[in-house]
Amino acid sequence: MKIQRMLFVQFIGFLLTIHFMPSCAQNSPSTSEDFTTLQQAILAEVNTYRTSKNLKPLQELPLITEEAIKHSKNMGNGRVAFGHDGFDNRMDRIMGQIKNANACAENVAFGKFTAQEVVKRWIQSPGHRKNIEGNYNLTGIGVVRGKDGYPYFTQIFINQRSM
Repeated sequence: MKIQRMLFVQFIGFLLTIHFMPSCAQNSPSTSEDFTTLQQAILAEVNTYRTSKNLKPLQELPLITEEAIKHSKNMGNGRVAFGHDGFDNRMDRIMGQIKNANACAENVAFGKFTAQEVVKRWIQSPGHRKNIEGNYNLTGIGVVRGKDGYPYFTQIFINQRSM
């Protein structure tokens, strides 16, 4: 079985764009409960965008969300660098538990943003947009506040072929 993995690592410019946008700080959630709402809002924004491109909406899967939250937490706590460290291991864990999974990708970001703002910035980045527009049908989104006070975002995309 061939598994397609999409890893977009050209995020440095995106990081700088996000990090130096302090005017959005008042829109940042302050509790873990707020982050659940933010995660749902990001999914809604991504699916609205996908629908505008005649693509099927993504379905959230708790297994994927757990991995996304774990990666955001690890970035925010400095256990791993901001980016895609451990991508292959994350995808192996996820795809090993999803029957007929054959493709995966990941977007990351950090900054004090609303759902609309982070999705807009992902869409403005060709690699991140390619993931959002990709042939995926499952997703998980994790947002966690890092020790630096900034929210860290991870969205994981998985394609599960029809049986």
